[in-house]
Amino acid sequence: MSVVLDKPVFVPVQLEGEFKTLLAKTFSSEPEWLKEKRKEAFENFSDSGIPTRKDEEYKYTDVRKIFSGKFTAIHNEAHKLNFIPSPLGKENIQLVFINGWLHKDSTLSTKLSKGVIVGNLATDGLLNHSDLLKKYLSNDGDALAQLNSALWTDGAFIYIPENVAMENPIEIIHISTGVKEILASPRHLIIVGKNSSVSIIENNISLDLNAHVIVNSHADIFVGENSKMQFYRLQNDCKNASQISSINVSQEKNSRFDTNAITLGSEWTRNDLSIALNGENCESHLNGLFITNGTDLIDNHTAVHHNKPNCQSNQLYKGILDGKSTGIFNGKIFVERDAQKTNAYQSSKNILLSDDATINTKPQLEIYADDVKCSHGSTTGQLNEEALFYLRSRGLSVESARNLLLYAFANDVLNTIRIDSLKNYLEELVNNCLTPTLSEGEGVKKQND
Repeated sequence: MSVVLDKPVFVPVQLEGEFKTLLAKTFSSEPEWLKEKRKEAFENFSDSGIPTRKDEEYKYTDVRKIFSGKFTAIHNEAHKLNFIPSPLGKENIQLVFINGWLHKDSTLSTKLSKGVIVGNLATDGLLNHSDLLKKYLSNDGDALAQLNSALWTDGAFIYIPENVAMENPIEIIHISTGVKEILASPRHLIIVGKNSSVSIIENNISLDLNAHVIVNSHADIFVGENSKMQFYRLQNDCKNASQISSINVSQEKNSRFDTNAITLGSEWTRNDLSIALNGENCESHLNGLFITNGTDLIDNHTAVHHNKPNCQSNQLYKGILDGKSTGIFNGKIFVERDAQKTNAYQSSKNILLSDDATINTKPQLEIYADDVKCSHGSTTGQLNEEALFYLRSRGLSVESARNLLLYAFANDVLNTIRIDSLKNYLEELVNNCLTPTLSEGEGVKKQND
């Protein structure tokens, strides 16, 4: 449970008026149960306000900074793009959203198995499957998740029925664009039935290098009994973008959920991932990699709730930080009294490439069962000078040796990616990210001294 000290409640003045306008216009045709849900969420958000650093969960992260500008939550799909990036190829089933709205012309799909639904929440979900939305859409989470519950405009709606193994991955592409400061609120609902499997890639991209967008996204994910799901979240935004992502996952017995979060860009990022193992013999594997420079801030929070016996979870998060950037890893493992025979492990490893880069790590265990195997650990250091010297003695330049070591460090996470096209794409992105931005960094200069 987070500890909240006395603090003034901060709610951006424009939001209340814009929420009323959205209710009266954009959301006016929605069913009453959803409008009531939105009102409840906005009231919850207004009671809490934007989190401050006095909130234990935001101790190292100043959220008010990104909400201090003159942004608007009222926008529509007026943006027209001549080019939609498809870095993973056209074979995947694609859903494209621009600033939180479906871009119909760019959405691709192949023939789907009977009962499979891959569409958007605002029309495919709300018009044709309102019963599923009513059952599964949550109003859970902190103030920022509540803000998303109140303001969401559109997002992916994916339903995999029982006994279906999806061959091709489903790719959700979220594009941020425009110079006007916008608060985009995409919302995703993903339901996987019993004995099924699917791979989903959420790819966040900025096309406009000057895009001033705050993306506050939320996803509810349900993994049914005996099912398997891989979920990849990529972020490669421009320097003016801010990303807030909260993901709630619920697993049934004998299910497996693998996730991988790769964060390579944006000035400010907050990733919240909460997983509840609600049945016996569940597995969860959480992997993350972030690379920062300049004054970037990347804040990763995870919470794994072991609620039933004989489950296991593994976490591995790695960070490479340069310049005056800041990284945060706050991981929690909760083992409830009934969750005997739990195996839960957590590891955070980081490399600092400059004296001004900062990492804050806070691995935590809360264990109420007595027959468990749990561990957590965190390491932070610089590049291994002996390894660097060895590579240089074999003829590599300082820059090549350094980049090789950094890539090897990152590769532990990249090797967990099971989709070849995605892995190749990310290997190239990580290489590009390491080479041009770091080769001129202080680390190289130090090694040359």
